[in-house]
Amino acid sequence: MSQPTPKLRIALYQPDIPGNTGTILRLAACMGCAVDIIEPAGFDISDRNLKRAGMDYISAAMLIRHVNFEHFNAWRTKEGHRLVLATTKAAERYTDFTFRDGDTLLFGRESAGVPDEVHEMADARIVIPMQPGLRSINLAVSAAMVLGEAMRQTVWR
Repeated sequence: MSQPTPKLRIALYQPDIPGNTGTILRLAACMGCAVDIIEPAGFDISDRNLKRAGMDYISAAMLIRHVNFEHFNAWRTKEGHRLVLATTKAAERYTDFTFRDGDTLLFGRESAGVPDEVHEMADARIVIPMQPGLRSINLAVSAAMVLGEAMRQTVWR
């Protein structure tokens, strides 16, 4: 049985923490969306921590690995996916943004986010509002929050 075409994608830019990546793969498998891992990752994709966090859901995840951002960007442009970057440097709240079928939700490295050129290349930039003085929310939690809103607008409407 083939998997349905996902309406939304999560892209992880050079992820650092295998547990977060495994949790996101589990989330994506359960929600029916695809995951793009933009390498190099800060860990071996076969890492036991990734497998522990993803449990037996990893085999159900729709996963594409890209050797670098250039490869990923060429692929997503050809496929017609709008790139929506979640970043603390954005002004528009994710809950005010209008998501569309086919969006790719991009999340940066836990340690550094994305480089300026990737930030500028994104079609849209969104932020999760936080209390002043705090740096960031866990990557897997952020992905779940943004994916939930995107699905509310596109899949569950």
